[in-house]
Amino acid sequence: MGHPGLRSVARLQLAFGLAIVSAVQCTPGVPISHSPPLPESHARREALPLGVCISAWGHAGSASASSGAAPAAPLALPCGTMLAVPQPRGPVDAHGFQGQGLLLVAGSFAAFRLLNRGLERLVPPPPSAWRNRWKWRNIWTSLAHSVLSGGGALAGFCLHPGLSEDLVGTHPPGAHSLVAVSVGYFLEDFVDMLCHQKLHQSWELLFHHSVVIVCFGIAVLLHQYVGFALVALLVEINSIFLHLRQILLMANLMHTTCYRLNSIVNLGTYVVFRIATLAWMTHWLFLNRENVPPATYAVGTVGMAIMTPMNLILFYRLLRSDFFKSCQDVQREKEE
Repeated sequence: MGHPGLRSVARLQLAFGLAIVSAVQCTPGVPISHSPPLPESHARREALPLGVCISAWGHAGSASASSGAAPAAPLALPCGTMLAVPQPRGPVDAHGFQGQGLLLVAGSFAAFRLLNRGLERLVPPPPSAWRNRWKWRNIWTSLAHSVLSGGGALAGFCLHPGLSEDLVGTHPPGAHSLVAVSVGYFLEDFVDMLCHQKLHQSWELLFHHSVVIVCFGIAVLLHQYVGFALVALLVEINSIFLHLRQILLMANLMHTTCYRLNSIVNLGTYVVFRIATLAWMTHWLFLNRENVPPATYAVGTVGMAIMTPMNLILFYRLLRSDFFKSCQDVQREKEE
């Protein structure tokens, strides 16, 4: 019963769910109800995240009250400290936080699905794209997600410059919602490709989406590593120009100044927001390997090991296609 692609999606989603649950159960060092202990290097810094300062103040106040002494004075907070989103305090709160994340994922999936269905009326495909109308809708949907997630991630780091000090237990308001929305989009795009494209044409993207769904899913369920996921969403800034490139190709505008300018910006943002960002994430994982639970560290390391060569190969393809291309290469890429 049902479309064979949808049956495959159900099996794969079950596999993703089991992988995320296994990762959650195998991380005893990071309980859901509390942030992980701060490394010694953080204890020596003057600029602590706001959540740590408030927690220390609360413990000091309760200790003073029990001993009859005067309450401790509030800690002096440096300018620009980051607001920590409160963590769930018990089993009920933990389930509530997880349910909120799952609702956001489901709502995002439905919203991007509706957007995909209505895009043909919003942005009618040109005659050159009539043979591949589903791809036209798919690219515009992906462009909408890239603008939302990439712009949101960049705004988060601009408004909260101290975010990079603690990528595990604290994150700015709205960051968790942004990561959950991205999980919903990647699930929707996964389903869309399975239903409309042959497996040998889309296996690379399906594999990429699988890794992202698992890694981001852990952050959404645990309310941990949201800052690290926000770093990963900076990659979507380059994806804006990658999707614009595909749209220009499908519209037969590859010989225009707009396409040439987009190609240059695309390669520049590829190096800054994709290759450099992934290299920084790998470096961060290596430096913090003692502060990250083994299961989470394994998932992150495998993800980086997969993403890095895939992005280097894509960079080579873009460089060859846009600056050393032949007519046959352009036509083949347009029809894929």
